[in-house]
Amino acid sequence: MPKPKRVALYARVSTHEKGQDPETQLRQLREYAERRGFDTVGEYVDVGSGRSEDRPEYKRLLADARRRRLDVVLVWRYDRFARSTQALIGGLKEFQALGVDFISYQENVDTTTPQGEMVYGFLASIAQFESALISERVKAGMARAKAEGKRVSRPRIPEAVQGEIRSLHKEGVSVNQISKRLGVSYGTAWNYTRPTEGHPRADAISSTQT
Repeated sequence: MPKPKRVALYARVSTHEKGQDPETQLRQLREYAERRGFDTVGEYVDVGSGRSEDRPEYKRLLADARRRRLDVVLVWRYDRFARSTQALIGGLKEFQALGVDFISYQENVDTTTPQGEMVYGFLASIAQFESALISERVKAGMARAKAEGKRVSRPRIPEAVQGEIRSLHKEGVSVNQISKRLGVSYGTAWNYTRPTEGHPRADAISSTQT
């Protein structure tokens, strides 16, 4: 007889939703897991906005999935688990790579079934569509700003910081460490460590300094 699948229950309530109790979600999830014959190995409950990065139980759930401590993630509803369609698809892709199934109780989506796999593909298409829309809006906004004579590139960093980046790089300090020391992004630090000859971005930087 095969072993029952190990299921992790995830619930979240928002601090803005007064009177909400995660037990409302958990009770239905427990009943569902029992009906399916799952072995519940953990309950993960966060209290806070779904847009917040500070969700310790969500992070613990992902860590346990990566350690192969569970076979199924069961949530009450999509928006209790992920803050956006992109985040949902990202989580599902990782679960799929780990061999972990995903079930959303309210939406009746279950990746252990062929129908669930089909819905996963549909959600992935929606995520790609959203990404394409965002990209087009950004491009359109930049084109409009450029046509209006507005600056569309990031503001340059002070020359003193530019010099410090180059000096540290000559001393053998890594780009990553330079970024952390000076409080600039990795990409910015990298740009100012490039040689000016034959590098278009560095040439552009050099020409603006003369």
